[in-house]
Amino acid sequence: MTLVPRSRALSTALALAVASLCAMPAFAAPGDMSGMHHEKTVQVGGAPMYPSKNIIENAVNSKDHTTLVAAVKAAGLVDTLSGPGPFTVFAPTNEAFAALPAGTVDNLLKPENKATLTKVLTYHVVPGKVTSADLLALIRKDGGKATVKTVEGDSLTFSKDARGVAITDDKGHTGHVTIADVNQSNGVIHVIDTVMLP
Repeated sequence: MTLVPRSRALSTALALAVASLCAMPAFAAPGDMSGMHHEKTVQVGGAPMYPSKNIIENAVNSKDHTTLVAAVKAAGLVDTLSGPGPFTVFAPTNEAFAALPAGTVDNLLKPENKATLTKVLTYHVVPGKVTSADLLALIRKDGGKATVKTVEGDSLTFSKDARGVAITDDKGHTGHVTIADVNQSNGVIHVIDTVMLP
C-alpha cells in the first residue's frame, strides 16, 4: 500500500524543523507550563515531548537531534512543520548521522548542496499521521512489507523483525524505529537509528 503526498507544497517539508538553534530556550519557563504537567509525554534526547506542542516546538529540545537541527537550519526549511499538518517524521539521531561516511554531513551542510540536503530531509517525512499501529497494520496487510511514499517522492519500506519495526530506503540501507509514537499537535515523530537516503 502506498501513501501519496496530498500536495506538492509538501515538498518543502523537512525532517525535523527548528526555527532557530537559539530562538527558543531549552525548556519553557514555569509560567508557560500550565496544563502541560497533565499531558502524557515521551522523553526524547533528555527532554519531554509535549503532545500540545508542534514538531518545531518539541524538536528544539532534543539533545539527540542537534545534527538534524543543524541540517534543517542549513536547508532553510523551517515553516512547513509548524503548520497544521499532520506530518509523520522519521527522525535520525546524532549517532545515525555520525555513522555516515566521513565528510558526508559537512558536505551536505554546504550552501551549494542545499537542494541535495532538502531531498534527504524530505525523504524522512510522510504526509498524514502514521502511527506505529498503522505501520504494523500495513505490514500485515501487505504480506510482511509495506511501502510508503515520502514527501520527497521516493519510498520507504517497512517490515517487522526481532528488533521491532525496520525501515529500509531505496538504496537498501536498513535501520529501526527506536522510539515510536512521539505525538505532536501536528503529527507524530518516530526516532530512527539510521539516515535514510533516497
